Amino acid sequence: MDLRKLKTLIDLVSDSNVSELEITEAEGTVRIVKAQPQPIVQYAPMPTQMPVQYAAPQVMPPAADTAAAAAPAAPAAAEGHVLKSPMVGTFYRASSPGAAPFVDVGDTVKVGQTLCIIEAMKILNEIECDKDGVVKAILGENGQAVEFGQPLFVIA
Repeated sequence: MDLRKLKTLIDLVSDSNVSELEITEAEGTVRIVKAQPQPIVQYAPMPTQMPVQYAAPQVMPPAADTAAAAAPAAPAAAEGHVLKSPMVGTFYRASSPGAAPFVDVGDTVKVGQTLCIIEAMKILNEIECDKDGVVKAILGENGQAVEFGQPLFVIA
């Protein structure tokens, strides 16, 4: 069979609805089979992260309890000068864990005397007294975090 004739038969099969064609001639037999179109399978992409589940919101205590908790600090403030934290950090009463505290309740203090240390960003900041007097109360807890403006000492 001539090559041009064979190419023409292939084009006819591919352009028609015929899926298979077989021709027998004196020179031999030619069989042309059109490939069946493969179904296109698309997979949905898997999510890269699992959905985030949030915890239930916490219930805030009633406002009356909050006011009652803040009430004890008010009389102490009325009794003397309140020294407040100048920064956010960790409050320490002594220079090291085994050392004696800088001051105790009842100690007489002078302006410029170190009362405590506040550690902020790995830097130890000495907090100095800004008024002469007697320490009436120490409001900060050793090793606990303090906020800017939080009362630390009451000096009378």
